[in-house]
Amino acid sequence: MADTDDIKKTDLAETGIAGLDDVVCGGLTPNAVYAVQGEPGSGKTTLALQFLMAGARKGERGLLVTLSESAEELRQVAASHGWSLDGVDIVEILASEESLKPDARYTMFHPSEVELGETTRQVLEEVERLKPARIVFDSMSEFRMLAQNPHRFRRQVFAFKRLFTRIRCTVLLIDDRISDSDDIALHSIVHGVISLERHTPDYGPLRRRIQVTKLRGRQFREGLHDFRIERGGIVVFPRLVASEHQTDYNREAIGSGLPKLDQLLGGGLSRGTSTLLLGPAGSGKSSLAANYAAAAALRGEQAAIFLFDESVATFTERSNGLGIDVAGLRKSGRLVVRQVDPGEMSSGEFTHLVRMAVERDGARLVVIDSLNGYLNAMPTERLLVIHLHELLAFLGQRGVVTLLLMAQHGLLGVSPEAPVDTSYLADTVLLLRYFEARGTVRQAISVIKKRTGGHERTIRELTLRDGGIEIGEPLRAFQGVLTGMPSILDDSGVARGDGRTG
Repeated sequence: MADTDDIKKTDLAETGIAGLDDVVCGGLTPNAVYAVQGEPGSGKTTLALQFLMAGARKGERGLLVTLSESAEELRQVAASHGWSLDGVDIVEILASEESLKPDARYTMFHPSEVELGETTRQVLEEVERLKPARIVFDSMSEFRMLAQNPHRFRRQVFAFKRLFTRIRCTVLLIDDRISDSDDIALHSIVHGVISLERHTPDYGPLRRRIQVTKLRGRQFREGLHDFRIERGGIVVFPRLVASEHQTDYNREAIGSGLPKLDQLLGGGLSRGTSTLLLGPAGSGKSSLAANYAAAAALRGEQAAIFLFDESVATFTERSNGLGIDVAGLRKSGRLVVRQVDPGEMSSGEFTHLVRMAVERDGARLVVIDSLNGYLNAMPTERLLVIHLHELLAFLGQRGVVTLLLMAQHGLLGVSPEAPVDTSYLADTVLLLRYFEARGTVRQAISVIKKRTGGHERTIRELTLRDGGIEIGEPLRAFQGVLTGMPSILDDSGVARGDGRTG
């Protein structure tokens, strides 16, 4: 893919969609012809209107030639987004009522030749009269039907391209995706191709994706990018490429606000690393993560928590019971807690949310609670673990401390199962377990992996009580804590019974 950076970014034709401009590295090459293809309802007309309005804001005259919708229908679409089409000329070229009469016949020429010629003439007259800087044709499917013949259609597109090159304007040709052979005929002529697609998952709203499949002489971000259509237009979430976001930062260790936990971790968690908190439900993962976020906020840093499994109200109430003033920290602006609605968000949109929390809001600590919710919220998405890998790489290169929570199935036992093995992705793994001792269920915490520096090999007791979290001394009097039913050791280190008898 050639890279011609002699075109200044300020000279590019912005699409009016920030995420799409990111995908095409600043905008479209001006004075060129592009095809925008997709199924009906995929967002082609919305994209075209945003493109024309972006030009109007820069003082460029825009022309929309519509062969399938009336000007009134297009204005209604614009109004539904809260837009005004001031600065955009709309030319309707629709079948006249005369052509519908029974006596309307062509005796010497094929109807397609007459209709195509008349349509072309009207288009050329309007383009020559208005001399716009940006043109949209909606849609080329109508031209294709008028041409009746692939060769005639191809010649017509070539003729348009020569005209647009002469008058120096940037053109979008809107086209419904049909057969591959028709796509290839158009793709070979135009300067670039933007494809939109949509699909309906088993649960939840439509999922939409956009892809730039061709852009002559320019670099662009390849692959599929999630996007959403909402009031205000199309919002594109560019695919995250972690290698593009390398920054320098101080690899210091940060504290949790719990001295004994920091001691267990060999001084704390290093910046730019990810930590997996692994354990059964209710073992204290969310409470520890909330404590880390509060400690960061109290240091004057920005922290962000993304909740998949519980509401913000429940999280706030539970944290308050542990002496963590989530409401106050949120009010100060240092802590952002966002509930992610399962089934309503694509993986690309979630990644974009995290990216904005870091790049725009300056988050230095990010909590994802939990990976179970992340995986269950997007069950039809493929390669979610790769999405997660790229996200963690991005956060690491930005110097962010990331906490990932994952619940294991089962409460007691040697090997409770996890829904998916993500431990290899994390730099540090904190294991939380229940164990039975003296007729009570207690909790334990240990570090089983840390890539950046040393850590204790001990198992400490974790206690959640009103007013705070307590990390105890190493459980040296027990053996087999990780089995859930430990034995008590005597002074000589010999097991003399289980923890249930005392």
